[in-house]
Amino acid sequence: MKLNLGSLALVLVAAFVFARLALNYPATPSRIIGLAIAIPAFLLLVLARLQLGRAFSVEAKATTLVTTGIYARIRNPIYFFGAILIAGLIVWGQRPWLFLVFVVLVPLQIFRARKEAQVLETRFGQAYLDYKRKTWF
Repeated sequence: MKLNLGSLALVLVAAFVFARLALNYPATPSRIIGLAIAIPAFLLLVLARLQLGRAFSVEAKATTLVTTGIYARIRNPIYFFGAILIAGLIVWGQRPWLFLVFVVLVPLQIFRARKEAQVLETRFGQAYLDYKRKTWF
């Protein structure tokens, strides 16, 4: 896992902006719960992105089959932890009506994950099918 300066800068800026924002609001139970959900999800999302390395692309390209780290257990940790992060932010923001975002977000992420799975299966064949059998989502 190689950490480049751009990734590190992005993580630090996002963490700083969120911390400043979070400190401007009173610590209510829902804000604490939201942070307890959002912070680990954010860290795991960043870790998953770093572990994906150069295999990351906006469009499914299937250059490398990453099967180590978080990817040894979850095929799509960026989608999964991204959704959990958004849920935590919605709880933190005390805007439950924003959970309607999941009505759109989750099906889109599932659709995208299936499309990527097709590309990976075409490119890596049985190796991908074996990997898929051992992992979740």
